[in-house]
Amino acid sequence: MKKVHVIRETQQIKMLESEIKKAIKFIKNKKLGASFEPSMKAILRIMKTIIENGAKGKTQLSLDTNLNYTRLAKHIVWLEKKGLVESTIEDNKIEVISTEKGKVFASMISD
Repeated sequence: MKKVHVIRETQQIKMLESEIKKAIKFIKNKKLGASFEPSMKAILRIMKTIIENGAKGKTQLSLDTNLNYTRLAKHIVWLEKKGLVESTIEDNKIEVISTEKGKVFASMISD
């Protein structure tokens, strides 16, 4: 009976790994519309929040920056394409962290 549970756990772990890889691929391949123009105010709020509070999940980041989730997601994709932030998976949720380039950028725009 224990062997059945071990096999089932192994299958579930493989399935979770597959789902996580799909989520990362989706985020990296997400495309912005040609008409998207980022708001400097939104970028400033996002970068300031990430720098001051560390890695944040997108939902919490949306609340902390007072941006709706869809608008935030577009800005995050834009920031990722510029190499200023990156998305990672921590405890089965996607978190946004600043890169070194992002930290330099944040210090320049916050002065």
